[in-house]
Amino acid sequence: MLQVNPKQNQIISTAQSLFWKYGMRRVSIEEICRDARVSKMTFYKFFKNKVDLVKFILDKIMDESTKEYQAIMNQDIPFHKKVEQTIDMKLKGVDQLSSEFYADLHQNAIPEVSEHFHNISNKVLKLIVDDYKKAQKNGEVRKDLKIEFIMYQLEKLFAMAGDKKLINLYDSPQELIMELTRFFFYGILPRDKQ
Repeated sequence: MLQVNPKQNQIISTAQSLFWKYGMRRVSIEEICRDARVSKMTFYKFFKNKVDLVKFILDKIMDESTKEYQAIMNQDIPFHKKVEQTIDMKLKGVDQLSSEFYADLHQNAIPEVSEHFHNISNKVLKLIVDDYKKAQKNGEVRKDLKIEFIMYQLEKLFAMAGDKKLINLYDSPQELIMELTRFFFYGILPRDKQ
């Protein structure tokens, strides 16, 4: 878990709120400092620049999400229930996400932020694939399904999440993310109540 002191936490929570509302590109360090009620000197004590802050926030979110995901996967419940809980978790995680932030992350990305997001996403994908391998070994995922295919599909879904044409079909990033998630897990056929 990433440790922060109160002033740093003030900067992080303010910046996250502003980024979620307006996107990364439109928010300046000056606005973050003003809303967080800290000086620029205090900001630079903790972060080299805005990109460094964005990367820190992404790491923090990923760390929290990974812990929540692992807690779900460590429960003694059927795998399909774990999948449902991870979908609920994902929906809650993107609930406050603005279209501006989503676009900045996927379409108008700052190269350094984009690369960082890609790297942490790959770590999460590996964790998911490992869990699916275990579930497959336990007979909870089809035995005839290649795990590499799952990995490939997840990578494609991440790419689709940044497709402007697809994004424009939805009212919000949350709607698209959940559509992709449900499609991945459940396909196009109606789900049986389990």
